Amino acid sequence: MAKTAEYDLGPFTFPRGWFMVADATELGDDVLPLRFFGRELALYRGKSGQLVLLDAICPHMGTNIARNTTSYVVLDGQIEGDSVRCPYHGWRYGPDGKCNDIPYHDGPIPPRACVKSWRVEERYGCIWAWHDPEDDEPNFPLPEMPEWNHPAWVNWTIDQMGEIDVHPQEVLDNMADSPHLGPIHGSTLEYFENEIRDHIVIQRQGGGHKTLAADNTLLETDTFYTGPGILLSRLTGFYDALMLITHTPVDDGRLKVWHALQVKSEHPQATEDDIAQAREFQESSRLAFLQDFEVWQSKAPVFNIMQIKSDGPFNKVRDWYRQFYNPREQLTDRQAKANGTYYTSWLKPAPQEVIDRGRY
Repeated sequence: MAKTAEYDLGPFTFPRGWFMVADATELGDDVLPLRFFGRELALYRGKSGQLVLLDAICPHMGTNIARNTTSYVVLDGQIEGDSVRCPYHGWRYGPDGKCNDIPYHDGPIPPRACVKSWRVEERYGCIWAWHDPEDDEPNFPLPEMPEWNHPAWVNWTIDQMGEIDVHPQEVLDNMADSPHLGPIHGSTLEYFENEIRDHIVIQRQGGGHKTLAADNTLLETDTFYTGPGILLSRLTGFYDALMLITHTPVDDGRLKVWHALQVKSEHPQATEDDIAQAREFQESSRLAFLQDFEVWQSKAPVFNIMQIKSDGPFNKVRDWYRQFYNPREQLTDRQAKANGTYYTSWLKPAPQEVIDRGRY
């Protein structure tokens, strides 16, 4: 399991950015235990509807607040208002992470009786958390997705791809990797290019595809990472669709991965038949993504790519990725050095009309 330090990315073990931590349908009336960024976490929805994500280890005696099913604290209702009680001694923590009640203590609550409270947002059927090694506010927003809840579009369901022992650097390399598209996915590329814009890296490609497009039909994808963990790809082929691939570090060198697909129907309001067809197409998309996933499951880490001239701009994408592992004071310089449009020598650049769409 390769670690961040081996890739020489920067001083931070985990990158700064927005990351998915749960499918919204996973969250019921109880506390949901999670592990990301090498930390145990507790996710719950307060009685007011407020979404709360806290570090799960109680500072009193090290109890995991989220991983208990037999304590009477849990059996009788662990969530009180927007607060949650530790199952071991009943210390209660508010959504700000501060202990606000110790049931057997009348004196002042120790100032150190607190846990980290995370910034979270619920969008597109997903729950997202902001991770920042410098504990600062987000410096870029979650991507906008006007297709969500549009009546002509079929909302996705989330495919749980599971956990995998691979560093996210190996996943991000795909953005520059045009030569893998033929052998892995059956693509016949007509054009391919990358563009880097500050916290976003873009891949534009078009050609045939054995899975996601009919014979003699052009599959075009406008694919972009918003920060280090959220890939969205607007694509044409059998349907107009929007693909989500998102990954979040569980531990250093281990990821949890999800996939999903929005599909546009031919009707102003999607029908039951449209929904069924969208689910079938999402499964085709999942299987296409699984072709990459299977490679990542067994590949060796590559700290320095044995790059040939026609491989594509791997080094530029890796330079872009480093911004998330380094202090914000370096951000402007790192982005300026990475920004630009980059081409692969044996492929045509994207047509101007594709660039003008600007679907990012």
